[in-house]
Amino acid sequence: MTTTTSPDTAARQTATAPAPWPDLVSAALLGTERRMPPVAVRPGQSAAAALLDAAAVSAVRQRAALRPAPAGERPAPAPADPRPALPPAARRRLSLLLADRGGSGGGSRRGTAPDLTELLPQWLAAADAHGYRAPEALLPALLDAARARTDLRPAALSLAGPRALWLARLNATWKFALRGTGGPADLPGGGDAEAVRRLWEEGLFAERVALLTTLRRRDPLEGLELLGTTWPTERAEDRLLFLDSLREGLSASDEPFLERALSDRSRNVRATAAELLSALPGSALAARMAQRAHAHLSLDRSADPAVLVVEAPHECDAGMQRDGVVPTPPSGRGERSWWLGQLVEAAPLDGWCERLGGRAPEAIVALPVADDWRTELHDAWCRAAVRQRNTDWARALLGAPGAPAQSGEVAPAGSARDLTKLLTVLPEDERAGWVAQFIAAHGLSDAFRMLGVCAVPWAEPLGRAVVDALDIARDAGSYPWSFSGVMGLAERCLDPAEADRLDLLTAATDEPEGASPGSGGYWSEAFQRLVGTLRLRATMRAELAPPLADTGDGGER
Repeated sequence: MTTTTSPDTAARQTATAPAPWPDLVSAALLGTERRMPPVAVRPGQSAAAALLDAAAVSAVRQRAALRPAPAGERPAPAPADPRPALPPAARRRLSLLLADRGGSGGGSRRGTAPDLTELLPQWLAAADAHGYRAPEALLPALLDAARARTDLRPAALSLAGPRALWLARLNATWKFALRGTGGPADLPGGGDAEAVRRLWEEGLFAERVALLTTLRRRDPLEGLELLGTTWPTERAEDRLLFLDSLREGLSASDEPFLERALSDRSRNVRATAAELLSALPGSALAARMAQRAHAHLSLDRSADPAVLVVEAPHECDAGMQRDGVVPTPPSGRGERSWWLGQLVEAAPLDGWCERLGGRAPEAIVALPVADDWRTELHDAWCRAAVRQRNTDWARALLGAPGAPAQSGEVAPAGSARDLTKLLTVLPEDERAGWVAQFIAAHGLSDAFRMLGVCAVPWAEPLGRAVVDALDIARDAGSYPWSFSGVMGLAERCLDPAEADRLDLLTAATDEPEGASPGSGGYWSEAFQRLVGTLRLRATMRAELAPPLADTGDGGER
């Protein structure tokens, strides 16, 4: 028995199997006279119009998270998200922020309108803190924003919830979401051991990294045991990234595994294992490195005051190399100073107090160092303080914020010291206070990166110091555009409650003699934009506040 295909049936088949998007683009570029993709042309319709119709249908399907393909099995329904919906005003605000994400965030900083692009990360973080879910209609735009900006992904995916993952499985454009947010809810099967093991053995590499990170946050030992099941068969580059995941929940129970990794075939894996072990002050590697470092540093008590004497190592033996010391220095560095820095960096800091006569870190840092070894020694101690998260040593090495030696982020000359990294070791309030005093003493020119590691919103002393420094720069007739980065940070990080106090700064002032032409107008615009942004942030915060519960008798509680 033979069958024939009716014209209507053929048309339906064509409609369910549209031309691939690259073919549509090629035809649009070359013209339908030269190349016509297999699209349905209705009677009386031109080929160009049919091409545009097909492109529109393909774009709609992409936005709906459906690949252009023959009709197949319907996808499973989206999972439920029991979290509360956004308040109506907050929903409208999110829609505006997502619509503007490509508009006002360019390089220009002129005008008084707030930069909505820079407010989106704060809005997402605040919405997540309230436990809201994203509106279903805005999920595609939210995923597009997260795809374009990696800094948005954790908060955006958290707000989007399980329905974002459901959409991502239907649209390859959003496949980044399948790598997971690293939260507790990302374990397959609700944490079922068999499902976890199957994903670990059969999943994509990105899924396996996300799984290991999640397990380490939940149960570090369970994550380590899972990694051990496949460790010998993993590729070197994969072993390196898996090993880096052990930073989550790093503890003494990881030491045996990391000690074995010191004999790995890959130099990078060995170096990472050594770094992790040196972050455990009680590890055997830390003890070995301390023994080596102490042998190269002594205290000459015969001098008045006592002087630290450095005798850098003359060789980098096999034992040092196995423990992570890189034998070949970078260009411009001497071998002996390179080896010494690595030894001191990996040695537990508390051991120096005992080694140097029970002195506190402040007293040790204040000791003179013979033969110009001070910079090399202090830089190594700075790296050790960051690695070991030692607040006492970080305070000592930072010193007083108003001290002349701290007149820059990289100090002194020839040093690779990064004061910003040291600041991250301090508690948030202390960090903000230190930066505020630094700005009061040295101004804003060297403080930009320091401001970036302070908690948002800035504490009152820090916010006041930044505004005062900006005001002083304006009054001095400073070149205004050189402060645009700090002004942008202030818009995002100042406490919104400061808006009323800053109103006085929005008025245009006379330009002092020698000022940059037009600087008065620029400063006025910048402060108007700052005040407007702070008030908008306050409004956004109020919009996200949960509505007051109804008491049932017409009152509110």
